Amino acid sequence: MTVTYRQPGVVLTDHTFTVPLDHDDPAGETIELYAREVVASDKADQDLPWLLYLQGGPGFGANRFIGKQAWLGRALREYRVLLLDQRGTGHSTPANRQTLPLRGGPAEQADYLTYFRADSIVRDCEAIRPRLTGGAPWTVLGQSFGGFCTVHYLSTRPEGLAAALITGGLPSLDAHADDVYRAAYPRIARKVAAHYARYPQDVERARRIADHLLTHDVVLPGGYRLTVEAFQSLGIMLGTGDGSHRLHFLLEHAFVPTPAGPALSDAFQEQVQGLLSYAAHPLYALVHEAIYGQDARPTAWSAERVRGEFPRFDAAKALAGDGPVLFTGESVHPWMFDCDPALRPLRATADLLAARTDWRPLYDRDRLAANEVPVAAAVYHDDMYVDTAHALDTARAIRGLRTWVTDEFEHDGVRAGGPRVLDRLLALVRDEA
Repeated sequence: MTVTYRQPGVVLTDHTFTVPLDHDDPAGETIELYAREVVASDKADQDLPWLLYLQGGPGFGANRFIGKQAWLGRALREYRVLLLDQRGTGHSTPANRQTLPLRGGPAEQADYLTYFRADSIVRDCEAIRPRLTGGAPWTVLGQSFGGFCTVHYLSTRPEGLAAALITGGLPSLDAHADDVYRAAYPRIARKVAAHYARYPQDVERARRIADHLLTHDVVLPGGYRLTVEAFQSLGIMLGTGDGSHRLHFLLEHAFVPTPAGPALSDAFQEQVQGLLSYAAHPLYALVHEAIYGQDARPTAWSAERVRGEFPRFDAAKALAGDGPVLFTGESVHPWMFDCDPALRPLRATADLLAARTDWRPLYDRDRLAANEVPVAAAVYHDDMYVDTAHALDTARAIRGLRTWVTDEFEHDGVRAGGPRVLDRLLALVRDEA
């Protein structure tokens, strides 16, 4: 079933597809995928090549653009664009605390969620591509985790690709999650140092908030338990172009006077609730470390374990001295499943995923070394979310891949500088740059 409608300058068509939960068992259980087709109004009747957009995450549905926002306007000059809600996200058979109990208990839920990694997402793409393109290959634009999916696409189904464009999403081909986080914490510390250099007044503000949370039990309006570790995780904002500024504005009015003494303001609490809650994207927390699983080693709450190797991130120790409280970010921890009402019922499921030892490899080095698909990747210098050294190692491993390494943008460059970023990548895959 399809429904077509309009926004300023574009024609939109909603598509729903039925695909196997397990593509190795095509006669078994099925799930639904939702995708939105977008074409420029003045090109709606033209036979255009397709561009598939794979969103970052994992666990986020595709962007809900209005008209020709961000990179979309540039893409619509020459493509018919498909914005796919990857399985479990958006309108694609969502997986969350409300729906997962339909699977059974934690063991059944964990088994189900093993089908929500890049390998299944790429096979979904290949299942729906012939229905839309008539069998022609399409160009894929992969942002962040969408780039991870794109590298898997190049490893397993390159015949489906006319070209591949990757923004902030070249994964390490063989790093364990521990390697990922050992590289991440020093990177995050650099981002925090840069924030405090820009806004030195935030050092004392963060210390004051952390001290308050260590001595008070704070539950946010939506039921989220705000611990000092949860407060520190607001550092995830520092990986985006405007994140440092938004964090500063959040901190500057954290407290209000009350008859019982200073308290965290309602406005601060409301904003923090929105920033920390996983209600809209629980898969991010559930399978975030699983996207790095490729062998018999469990991820075993890697970010939490590795954090212990970096004592500077211990807020209580920072407060005992005169050092700054360091923020964290781009990591998932078991305590999140205790703090967040959207995750609490899924703690046992998350533990089982963290203990799993049967992950299949996601990337084929030999096939990537023989790659014939035109590929270009934007690599953001000192990207907080994806390690630059890992990304460049992978770039060298993919035959013919051309990189654009830049410090003009942060990880969200495809949003902040969308048309220019897409222009540059298209020029690279066409040998015009």
